[in-house]
Amino acid sequence: MSMVTNTLGRYFAGRFVVAALGVFAAIFVLLVLVDYIEMVRKTSGLTDVSAIAVAETSLFRVPQLLEKMMPFCILIGAMTCYLALSRRLELVVARAAGVSAWQFIAPALASAIILGLLATTAYNPMSANLRELSKRMEAELFGNAPGGGVQDAAGFWINQINSDGQAIINAARSEQQGARLTGLTVFRFDNNDQFKERIEAQQATLEEGQWLFKSVRRYTLNGPPVDQDTFTLATSLTAAQVRNSFSTPETVSFWQLPGYIRSSESSGFATAGYRLQYHKLIAQPFLLAAMVMLAASVSLRFFRFGGVQKMVLSGVGAGFLLYVLSKVTEDLSKAELMHPIASAWLPVCVGGLTGFLALLYLEDG
Repeated sequence: MSMVTNTLGRYFAGRFVVAALGVFAAIFVLLVLVDYIEMVRKTSGLTDVSAIAVAETSLFRVPQLLEKMMPFCILIGAMTCYLALSRRLELVVARAAGVSAWQFIAPALASAIILGLLATTAYNPMSANLRELSKRMEAELFGNAPGGGVQDAAGFWINQINSDGQAIINAARSEQQGARLTGLTVFRFDNNDQFKERIEAQQATLEEGQWLFKSVRRYTLNGPPVDQDTFTLATSLTAAQVRNSFSTPETVSFWQLPGYIRSSESSGFATAGYRLQYHKLIAQPFLLAAMVMLAASVSLRFFRFGGVQKMVLSGVGAGFLLYVLSKVTEDLSKAELMHPIASAWLPVCVGGLTGFLALLYLEDG
């Protein structure tokens, strides 16, 4: 009977999954607390904001942050699992029964691949949707303060030119891949590049051929500010063009990425970021399996042999170096200096081969 499906294999797989999910949950709680404290600091000057609304916003922001840490959760979970099995001499008993290291690593590898498939097909779309929901809640929390609140980096800028002149749009926050903006400031110029007016608005929605602004205040050089409920600004920008300016590949779910890639290609925009994200999500199950290989290569040493702390630190260091490699290849791919497929799969190959060779040396000499 296969080691993956027999009783002992299911036991090892169960221990690994419990350890990995435990690490995942612990980091999730830690990130929620840190983000909640930061949100409380941001909203300390607002009197009409409830603690529950702040907590919900933080809760919806964290899943996407945690998705980037998933390989480390698997690495730490696998190390914790195998060190606990070694401490209780369960690995000794398994070896005495004729079970090799390759056999009791196989259930964890299979479990890691399954977890990776779930992370790509289910967790990623969920985290992307929750991130969009958190942006909408942020806009409601800070809606009365254009440009205030929690911003995405330095905000978003876009420049458009039409028959009326030029308009430079700055938005503090972007929702729905740029189709809805909040915390806006617009600088308008005429066809002679002379300043025309400044517009501040609570939100704007992209419609067919126009931007629809709401809760608007217009400033001109020759008169006092004018408040309006709505204001329309003609635009020739399409949804694909706005998406390319305001969205990031990480905020697009796995199932929507192929459509975004085709849309960007047909519009003549660069698709390196979207392609890289798509191939990274495809490679994610195998990256998690590579993390299991790395963890096993530093966690199967018996406690009575000593040197466990050194091997654990070496495993953490190997995971950190693999993270640095993935960031370098990611930057090279976004700069179109490396193919997205090579960038996504190189860390997987390096991590998997490193763990495989280390295990081969330790187990078979």
